[in-house]
Amino acid sequence: MPAAPLTTVPSPSSPPPFRGRVGRDASSGYHPVPRRYRLHLSPSCPRCLRIAVTHSLLGLEETVPVVPLPAVPDLPDGGHSALRPLYEASAHRHPGPAVAPVLSDTWTGRIVSTHTPDILRDLARCFGGDAPGRAAPYPHGAEAEIEAVEHLVEYHVDRAAQHAGRADADATERRTALDSLLRVLGSLEGRLARQDFVLGDEMTAADVQVWVALVRLDTVHRLHLDAVAVHRVADHPRLWAHARRLTAHPAFGRHLDLDGIARRHHAHCRGLEAAGAAVRILDWAAHVADGSARPSPEEPAGSTAPHRASR
Repeated sequence: MPAAPLTTVPSPSSPPPFRGRVGRDASSGYHPVPRRYRLHLSPSCPRCLRIAVTHSLLGLEETVPVVPLPAVPDLPDGGHSALRPLYEASAHRHPGPAVAPVLSDTWTGRIVSTHTPDILRDLARCFGGDAPGRAAPYPHGAEAEIEAVEHLVEYHVDRAAQHAGRADADATERRTALDSLLRVLGSLEGRLARQDFVLGDEMTAADVQVWVALVRLDTVHRLHLDAVAVHRVADHPRLWAHARRLTAHPAFGRHLDLDGIARRHHAHCRGLEAAGAAVRILDWAAHVADGSARPSPEEPAGSTAPHRASR
């Protein structure tokens, strides 16, 4: 039985300040030359984590080197001082914070892009190649469904979970946000009951997006939900088994900086901790450590039931 199509949600956000494309427009001068570009990433940031995982899946460690950034930005505006020269070289008196992710051009010393979807697609299209055994995050014909997953996850998982845990929201707003979150988790659960990955039998960028969202859901948003809500979120065994299976994959687990995510969250969060903080859904560190044991897609997911974390 084919999976039901995923629908998109229009994005209200304004375009980011830097949206150059590699290899898309010859007049731009951004040709796909190995080692010309650098990625500046802080994997405690969810957007950077998506790029880091995709970068590893594509095997681009030598082709597009990564410049690591601290887990917690060191400037008062939430930016990184290490990125400030790039921002100032790219836009005179750039008014905003110098945030990651950044794709920079070593030939000009300027920023190519700070827009995560464009960076991901350019990495795959211009540098991914077709080496045997290498993942194809953006397979031909799947672009629309991948975009649909991106929108659903951003607005109905990540943002919905954030709103569901807001201390200043009324009960109706929190309930509506939680219902939206649970609907999407249920849709993904249904898909994974019929197939190995979010879009079918092969791993794609949709799986990376969902995995990053689940990491954030359990390590950040859970802290602001009540225990009942966390148990309802955890009651999607195939989805959390999928997260556990991906965490055991070296391209995923090697970039999972749990301590950095916690420090970044606590450095900027002003929300109240709720009862759900005591209900951990996955032991992420254990699954990274056991990365050599790759569970099959049919693995029973009973072990994903939430358990009390040691306090």
